[in-house]
Amino acid sequence: MKKIYSSILLLVAALTTVFSQSTYPEEYYTKQEFEIPMRDGTTLFTQVYSPKDQSKKYPILMKRTCYSVKPYGVDTLPKQLGPSVTLMKEGYIFVYQDVRGRYMSEGTFDNMRPNIPGNKKKDIDESSDTFDTIEWLLKNVKNHNGKVGQWGISYPGFYTAAAIPDAHPALKASSPQAPIGDFFFDDFHHNGALLQSYLRAYPVFGKQKTEKTTESWYKDQMIQDKPADGYSFGLELGPLKNVTETYYKDNFFWNQMVEHPNYDEFWQKRGLIQHMKDVDHSVMTVGGLFDAEDLYGPLNIYKNIEKTSPDAFNILVMGPWSHGDWAREKGIQAVNHICFGDSISTFYQREVEREFFHAILKENRKPNLPEAFIFDTGTKKWNSFDEWPPKSIAPVTLSFHENGKLELNGTPNEDLVFDYVSDPMKPVAYRSVTEGLTFTPRKYMTDDQRHASMRTDVLTFTSDVIDDPVTLAGEINAKLKVALSSTDADFIVKLIDVHPQDHPDYEHNPENIKMGGYQMLVRAEVMRGRFRNSFATPEPFKPGEPTDVNFRLQDVLHTFKKGHKVMIQIHSTWFPYIDRNPQKYVESIYEADEDDFQKSTIQVYGSSVIEVGEDPLEIKLVPGDR
Repeated sequence: MKKIYSSILLLVAALTTVFSQSTYPEEYYTKQEFEIPMRDGTTLFTQVYSPKDQSKKYPILMKRTCYSVKPYGVDTLPKQLGPSVTLMKEGYIFVYQDVRGRYMSEGTFDNMRPNIPGNKKKDIDESSDTFDTIEWLLKNVKNHNGKVGQWGISYPGFYTAAAIPDAHPALKASSPQAPIGDFFFDDFHHNGALLQSYLRAYPVFGKQKTEKTTESWYKDQMIQDKPADGYSFGLELGPLKNVTETYYKDNFFWNQMVEHPNYDEFWQKRGLIQHMKDVDHSVMTVGGLFDAEDLYGPLNIYKNIEKTSPDAFNILVMGPWSHGDWAREKGIQAVNHICFGDSISTFYQREVEREFFHAILKENRKPNLPEAFIFDTGTKKWNSFDEWPPKSIAPVTLSFHENGKLELNGTPNEDLVFDYVSDPMKPVAYRSVTEGLTFTPRKYMTDDQRHASMRTDVLTFTSDVIDDPVTLAGEINAKLKVALSSTDADFIVKLIDVHPQDHPDYEHNPENIKMGGYQMLVRAEVMRGRFRNSFATPEPFKPGEPTDVNFRLQDVLHTFKKGHKVMIQIHSTWFPYIDRNPQKYVESIYEADEDDFQKSTIQVYGSSVIEVGEDPLEIKLVPGDR
């Protein structure tokens, strides 16, 4: 009864909020639509929502998107403007723009259009399109105060980040949220491994429109019958070459993937992070610690600005969210089966996001915010840090021992060897339950890992029960020493929080989900073994030869509480989240045949360790690069 009553209260509160905001834009804002010319003559469709109260001047707050600025038409207004109801009611001039090649804008769409340094160039990029838009707005929109802010989540987060290099002088505050940083490490790849779980997304990004339109033009390329079992669907589909033949022969984005399997010049010039330098305005990068899509981008954009632009006001906010959850309030903030608290998104919107934009754009002062505001996903509390990764929390090294024992800050036993047989025809599932072929996966990020720990092709190491809380903070370095019976393999490393058997259940879960003994995924990452020495120049393994495979997992802030255990899992398939490595080295996995797929005996040596909070690994992207 208590659970039902709580749910009713949350529903009433949500409906009240929706009702109160739904007519606000119509009552307090005026809408205009423009086609703004860029330096090459291409026009970009832009909507401007200005407060009806013209007695004072307002900052401009802009979002550029490839996902449509609908509703179209000056007489039709959305139910909400801006990143939150709080900011909408405070009064800004809100600007929305269809980016080049999308919906009502002219031009050709390019996924992560390469940045061209400088803004006096004739050629165009996302920075120049933003620069030209701001220049036009300042000259043609009334009642602005001369200051511009930009925000966006996911792809709009990328467009926000892409405008930071060579920014317009009036751009004072940028908040890239869940931004893509590099397509070889974000969204569609992780460390060069393809995310097959994104298979249904390609039509959205891989078909050019032929005319201005307010409707989607790519739906004829969609996989029409959404499979209820993504695992079985993927196995029946077979090698990736069948994706090309069956679905995406004419999809330019998929073909780019196929034509560029390595981190070659095509991908290198599309990387955005290396352009984050000489930043001269304020940046607040926001991300979700359980964002299955864009975790690499937020962390590395923040870190690179911090490294190259020490005088910039540059801060990081990472909460217990899935992709974009901070922009909506669900009452209980939960990711899959794990509950993190109530009204966490509302707190962020009112106390963090509002303060950032209000201080800079309205009061011309430094925001009263910490350098890093990070949520501890174990204690379920916000923490403030003067730097990120934090040096105030001691590093921890995890090592592997006999009988599946994991030691914290123990001495590795170099004489030990652990092995498993990886079979790409019977891959390890990334979910504990059957999941359909989703547009993008989300729930797996905190999923129960007991299904994997019971498999013989998964190495599982577990610590003793924690007597005193242990906090793992910062970057995670996997340093593996391995040997293969084959010439290629992937390596997945998982950090897991094993809950005690008497852990209470959460009210938001179905009755059959019990938290006693739950093995909560905290962080995981894959490394395509062929890229161990360079993402640009892959190379096969020599069968039987001990080889280093070092890679980073994304950052973490998680306290393992008293009574819990720390677990590490290592395996080589993770399907259909990532595609299957044939485990026989071929020039391109996109061209692999069915008979290229083979079993491999994988050995992991006892000298291998997982380091948390140590100095980051130097990862080679291309030969000679650091």
